[in-house]
Amino acid sequence: MDKKSLIGLGLIAGILGIWLYISGPSKETIARNKAIKDSIALVQKKAEAELMAKDAAVKKASDTLKINASDLTISALTDSAKTVLLTDQYKDFTPAVTGKEETFTIENENIKATILNKGAQIIKVELKKYHRSGKSEPLILFDRDSLNFALKLNAYDRSRIFSTDSFYFRSAKQTATSIDLKLETSKPGSYIEFSYSLKPNDYMVSSEIRFVGMDKIISQTEDQLQLNWSMLYPSQEKYIKLEKKAATIYFKQTINSPDYINALKDEEKELNDADIKWVAFKQQYFNSAIIADNAFAKGGSFIKTSSRPNSETVVKAVSTEVGIPYQHLPNEKFGFKFYFGPNDYKTLSKYELDLESIVPTGWSIFSYINKWMVIPLFDSLNFMNMGIVILILTLIVKIVLLPIAYKTYMSGARMRVLKPETDALAAKYEKTPDPMKKQQEQMALYRKAGVNPLSGCFPLLLQFPILIALFAFIPAAIELRQQDFLWATDLSTYDTIWDFGYVPFINWAYGDHVSLFALLMFVSTLVYTYMNSSMMPQQNNQMPGMKFMMYFMPVIFLAVMNDYAAGLSWYYFLANMFTFLQNWIMKKIISDAKIRAQLEANMKKPAKVSNFQKRLEDMAKQRQQLNKK
Repeated sequence: MDKKSLIGLGLIAGILGIWLYISGPSKETIARNKAIKDSIALVQKKAEAELMAKDAAVKKASDTLKINASDLTISALTDSAKTVLLTDQYKDFTPAVTGKEETFTIENENIKATILNKGAQIIKVELKKYHRSGKSEPLILFDRDSLNFALKLNAYDRSRIFSTDSFYFRSAKQTATSIDLKLETSKPGSYIEFSYSLKPNDYMVSSEIRFVGMDKIISQTEDQLQLNWSMLYPSQEKYIKLEKKAATIYFKQTINSPDYINALKDEEKELNDADIKWVAFKQQYFNSAIIADNAFAKGGSFIKTSSRPNSETVVKAVSTEVGIPYQHLPNEKFGFKFYFGPNDYKTLSKYELDLESIVPTGWSIFSYINKWMVIPLFDSLNFMNMGIVILILTLIVKIVLLPIAYKTYMSGARMRVLKPETDALAAKYEKTPDPMKKQQEQMALYRKAGVNPLSGCFPLLLQFPILIALFAFIPAAIELRQQDFLWATDLSTYDTIWDFGYVPFINWAYGDHVSLFALLMFVSTLVYTYMNSSMMPQQNNQMPGMKFMMYFMPVIFLAVMNDYAAGLSWYYFLANMFTFLQNWIMKKIISDAKIRAQLEANMKKPAKVSNFQKRLEDMAKQRQQLNKK
């Protein structure tokens, strides 16, 4: 742009600025407009206030005239008018519409259940033998603010639908361990009764719903009633983020094995393919289950989970609706039970209802390792500190796997003493354009020496089922809950020696803290990896990518274990330390010179080719011929 153009643009900008200044409003005009605007805003504000006041008055008047279960005083109506309106709305259930809320308790050595007369529902359960992290009072499994339990009643040929949580029940009979609550109707001899009772030293609440003379009230078109149960899981552990990863719903249908909703998903699942035996609201270490004596009807039944990701007190919202068969008899009942207690494998197993499936023991062979070895060991040594029990478990596992460890060591030792021969082959074929020839020569050497390069891999694979089984069970083992050991205050969750807070990407990949047990496991795994690679240098030279993976995997494992149960990191660390000790002892006992002598003696014998080795050689020759073509 030339000089004249710049001067022209500057003049245009100046003229525009002067014109805007001259034509703009004066200070007096601005002040006058502001006063008018403020006056309009004040008028609008007063109008909104008057409108809100009118709405509140209308709502108050509406609430005064509204007829519902909590309507105790309707000053605008006479007693006779109130009776007429209530009867029209609730018909035979009118006597139970009004009342005063009362609570009752039943308890034994394990639990204390609080029952509300409105709805005859258990609204609070305390587990006497457990407590929340950092608290001394009994653990509250749930309370009134987090629960609803109601039976839906389709009455008068479906012209009315009532819910029992709207009605007041009357205490008919009560002891320290049992209570009967009766929902009375205006028809003589017609009522619904809820019964709850506890046995000594038990976590089961035996329950029964009795229908007496209700066949004329409940709709004749209904062959089942719907029982609705919903709950907000309260946080009960040290770290709510771990609770949210474990909280879900389990269920068992009569013809199927127990199943569940993925804890990391929100889902609503219909249960219409078979009758239902039980539904369990599973928290990290406890559960609340409803169990039919026979079966809940499948029609209209469902389960639902809903996360609360931003809540620091609520873990998850869950609900279920199951059917209760109804046969329209003058007198019938439906029996069921509640389980309120720990996710303890031994405790749940004794009921023989498959409730123990709630405890994650792993699948297939992994579950048997936990059921037959780990869980019995934890039960038999529960009088000891669980950190010591894990040490004993590690020692037992290492003794059981000692033959496998011996074979693994011998395989590495044979490969190590053959290093001069394999180095010579590497030097001989260093510049050869035919790498297959080098592999064939190495296979021939191994065959003559009686060495199987893969023999060290199979024993290691046999150890994986135990590692995976413990990975599934230990974080869920209630035996470790709130068990302190060394610097860890709770072996069931991660230990921390430094909480550094939020750091971008670091929190996503590693976490916001440093777990010392996980760090010890990581360092010992690196040392173990180095020792293995130094014992089998030939395999590392042949597969450099594998060497990288051997050192990279412990890093990934550290990121996972940093948020995992400290008890599991403690086990892996101990396993590595016992392996170091085993290898050191074997190295002292087993002489490399004797292994060398044995291999040299093997090489002097006529070589025997196994079918597996012959197939490997044939495949190598075929690849060689294809490469030549």
